[in-house]
Amino acid sequence: MSTAAGRSGDDLTIIQLTDTHITTGGKLVHDAVDTLDALRRTLDRIVESGRRVDALVLSGDLTDDGAPEAYRRLRAVVEPAAASLGAQVVFAMGNHDKRTAFYTELLSLRSGDLAAPYDTVHDVCGLRIIVLDSTIPGRHEGGLTEEQLTWLGDQLALTSRRGTLLVLHHPPIPSPVTTVNSLRLQEPDRLAAVVAGSDVRMILCGHAHVTGTGAVARIPVWVGPALSYRVDPLAPVGRHRGHAGYGFTRIDVLGDTVVATAVEATPAEVVYDIPEQDMLDRLRALALGTG
Repeated sequence: MSTAAGRSGDDLTIIQLTDTHITTGGKLVHDAVDTLDALRRTLDRIVESGRRVDALVLSGDLTDDGAPEAYRRLRAVVEPAAASLGAQVVFAMGNHDKRTAFYTELLSLRSGDLAAPYDTVHDVCGLRIIVLDSTIPGRHEGGLTEEQLTWLGDQLALTSRRGTLLVLHHPPIPSPVTTVNSLRLQEPDRLAAVVAGSDVRMILCGHAHVTGTGAVARIPVWVGPALSYRVDPLAPVGRHRGHAGYGFTRIDVLGDTVVATAVEATPAEVVYDIPEQDMLDRLRALALGTG
């Protein structure tokens, strides 16, 4: 399954939104978090920034329990924002998602194998985004079948003009959080063997609710901040703890470099808000020794 979209230009900006955990009927996640409000606020902020965004990547756990209504609520918020931005939307499955509802309610597909893994290829201005479905129905840890890895190898056999971003929900790297570590992608060495030496420039993941980074086959792995709530990576010994707060990732393709930047989205007091040029002038003055 392939799609093509995007705009011309030297640099690209991709926004990763992960672990949105949208619910049905206004239910709060863990009886505390209004995830639809967090998503709406975040998308409003992105649109109102006036910045170019070439794609929105939603990297799994789109809903909290895979209910059809939750996908419809998600779609009703994401599609208008993407249209305002002129951005392509790329979805990935997470362990809280259900494939049939994902296909029918989010993608409007009513035929074909609605229980099959959702593996896709997208082109965004010459940047290839490959999505792998790392979910195992009925389980929370991740896995990839031999057929999926063969398919991925076939895709990577042909290079892309601007390289490839690989998206999968489950991180293929260890986590310092014991509970998260037990639910990561199983047998990551099998994935590493396929991507080694390829044009994959970064692997984007979610799932952990802890922002982090690592590498697989010398390829950077980015675990984006969740857009619902955060797991405490330094909870007291023997405790597993979640905190209110959410964020998203800005990924910039700048020439030969791909940069992932975690963006705080939790409402907070503004410390300063000045014209960018004023700050540039101050920095220039400091460099010249006149400030």
